[in-house]
Amino acid sequence: MKLGAFLMTPGHHVAAWRYPDSEASEVLKFRFYKRLAQIAERGKFDLLFLADGYAVSEAFPEAVAQTVAVRPEPITLLSALSAVTEHVGLVATVSTTYNEPFHVARKFASLDHLSDGRAAWNVVTSNHSAEAYNFGRDEHLLHSLRYERAREFIQVAKGLWDSWEDDAFVYDKDNAIFADRGKLHTLNHQGEWFSVRGPLNVARPVQGYPVIVQAGASEPGKELAASSAEVIFTAWQTLEEARRFYADVKGRLSKHGRAPEDLLIMPGVFPIIGRTEEEAAEKKASLERLIPAEAGVSLLSNLISFDLSTYPVDGPLPDLPELAQVNGGKSRFQLIKDLAERDNLTIRQLYQRIAGARGHREILGTPVQIADQLEEWFVGGAADGFNVMPPYLPGGLEDFVELVVPELQRRGLFRAEYEGKTLREHLGLSRPPHPAALSGSPRINTDTVRTAGGLEHPERGNEASLHYTNR
Repeated sequence: MKLGAFLMTPGHHVAAWRYPDSEASEVLKFRFYKRLAQIAERGKFDLLFLADGYAVSEAFPEAVAQTVAVRPEPITLLSALSAVTEHVGLVATVSTTYNEPFHVARKFASLDHLSDGRAAWNVVTSNHSAEAYNFGRDEHLLHSLRYERAREFIQVAKGLWDSWEDDAFVYDKDNAIFADRGKLHTLNHQGEWFSVRGPLNVARPVQGYPVIVQAGASEPGKELAASSAEVIFTAWQTLEEARRFYADVKGRLSKHGRAPEDLLIMPGVFPIIGRTEEEAAEKKASLERLIPAEAGVSLLSNLISFDLSTYPVDGPLPDLPELAQVNGGKSRFQLIKDLAERDNLTIRQLYQRIAGARGHREILGTPVQIADQLEEWFVGGAADGFNVMPPYLPGGLEDFVELVVPELQRRGLFRAEYEGKTLREHLGLSRPPHPAALSGSPRINTDTVRTAGGLEHPERGNEASLHYTNR
């Protein structure tokens, strides 16, 4: 079983900052994140996962005052955390809609080197129209276009990570040769969305490529994951839904020349842990009592991309748009709509239900009961592991590490010690070889040769260039 620690501070519950045991004033303090990272590493977690967004939503003014709307930039923070951890993977969320491939490729290559091979990129396309206004745009790109851009963005980033071959740097002091110029490759990408010459001014990452994580569960999201992702962070409420998604996405891999083990599926889980069932239930009730109504309605409205502020909070959901009309997160919209209809929930009941897990699965109980629920999905063909979403921090993560992890280890479901150094080693993912190693010697003295992988190697004087065709 793979485990990620999803660090939304000071906890995943929308009212976590009000919970007595949370440390709300520490949300921008390095010492707080250092402590969390070291707790996760003590628990032998595979990775730390940081979400991110590029706007403060002001559609609900009261909610801005009642919720935590600030967070550190993830790559900056994870770079610092790489110096105080040794094993745990470092996953940063970066949008392909509001960034450029060269900058992103350079930052993740740097993080991978600084951490000795523990970097991962959670690829998102952004959900909220408010983000567009911070990047000189009047409106958010359409959902389908965001995924088209994302697909090419990843392709360009991988091409840039291949700018240098793995053994390009020789450090020959006697002969004044720092790098073998013949092992430097220029990308020269010309596509629909990007024109990027390259090469990247960072050596090829320790892992070849940082691990690619993706979170979409819409049809375009599943296709992007099947072609490019190595880990999927997804949200499901029931075992049957999770099994269908698992089989669907794994079944798409073969058409992209990939095997089932090349992609890990890690649903989010929101654990409320008590040493007794009564203690767990009281924690849940305490958190629910702390939710301001405006904050709950705001959270729910943002998740479904529909303003609910004018509707009675103790009434049902209004008629919502058809899925095709939604330009936000389509999969989360459908999941929450299905939840409300299935359980006949009012708006208040619905925001109470999702105020912690935010559409992911809530698991409640003693350490044995929590382990039972995780084991059921893991052995039942619904998950390769889980992204753990503590309700409040640091206590929620400490409870999982001290109470649940030993139970998983006792059952033989989770590691007792790290067996590798890189995140790919933790996850059992292979290291991608450099394209030059697949196509033979990069030193080509004939005309342009196209390989099966879609690479061209035209000789340019003393430098061989790799051209990635846009497929």
